Amino acid sequence: MAEEKLHGAIEAMKSSGVRITPQRHAILEHLIQSMAHPTADEIYKSLEGKFPNMSVATVYNNLRVFKEIGLVKELTYGDSSSRFDCVTTDHYHIICDDCGKIVDFHYPGLDEVETLAEQVTGFQVGDHRMEIYGSCPDCQKNKH
Repeated sequence: MAEEKLHGAIEAMKSSGVRITPQRHAILEHLIQSMAHPTADEIYKSLEGKFPNMSVATVYNNLRVFKEIGLVKELTYGDSSSRFDCVTTDHYHIICDDCGKIVDFHYPGLDEVETLAEQVTGFQVGDHRMEIYGSCPDCQKNKH
């Protein structure tokens, strides 16, 4: 599954005219394999051993490119650092108030929210997001 996603992402970069450098490949691979919604700093730290000449700015610039061609979404909630999500299909997030962990979940019933909002308000909906906050199982254990 991760290999298919990586192949699809590489094809998307090619068709968008984005050059596939070893750093871009590694950043993308890290994002696809990570379900933790990493920050740019976390990505940088995990790859600095493999790419000692790569800077944090390189990571940010590549994430911006990925965002522009629709490969990643930037999540700007939870703690103050942006986190990056390689799952670009519609889904929602539950966020731990204590440690900042973000977990994906999907609930098909919520797919109708945009349609209902349009019908009730007359707006043309472009997008929506939903976050739920609480305490993750690890933090619950640590409290006891």
